Amino acid sequence: MIDEMGTKLFHQTMPFTERLGVEVLAHGPDLVRSRLAWDESLCTLGGALHGGVLMSLADATGAVCAFLNLPEGKQGTTTVESKTNFLRAVRSGHVVASSAPLHAGRSFIVVETVLRDDAEKLVAKVTQTQAVL
Repeated sequence: MIDEMGTKLFHQTMPFTERLGVEVLAHGPDLVRSRLAWDESLCTLGGALHGGVLMSLADATGAVCAFLNLPEGKQGTTTVESKTNFLRAVRSGHVVASSAPLHAGRSFIVVETVLRDDAEKLVAKVTQTQAVL
C-alpha cells in the first residue's frame, strides 16, 4: 500500500524522486521504505535498471531516514559519503528500498539501505553517512 503522505514528502523535498516515479510505502524514524517501478527509460542498453537510478532511490530513502532521526533543534542533513554494493540486476517489476539508522549522533547519522526486487532477492546494499546541518 502506498504511503501518500510519505510520497508527498519525498516529492516536495526532492523533486527528482517524482521524476523517477518513487513511491513511499512507509516512513518513520526506525524504517523508511520506498519503491521504484522498472521502466525502459531508466535502464542500460541491457534492460537493467541503471546503477545511478538504484543509487538515487537508496540515497533519497536514506536521506529521509536520516531526516527523521535528526537531533532536536537541527534542520536537515546532507550526504557526505555513500558506498554501494550491487549484487543483482533489476529487469522488471519494482525495486524496494528499506532504510534504517545504524547510528544517529549529534554530527552524523549513518543509514543502511537494502534494495530488493519483487522476488525479495538482494539487489544492492548501501551505507551512507549524512552530516547533520
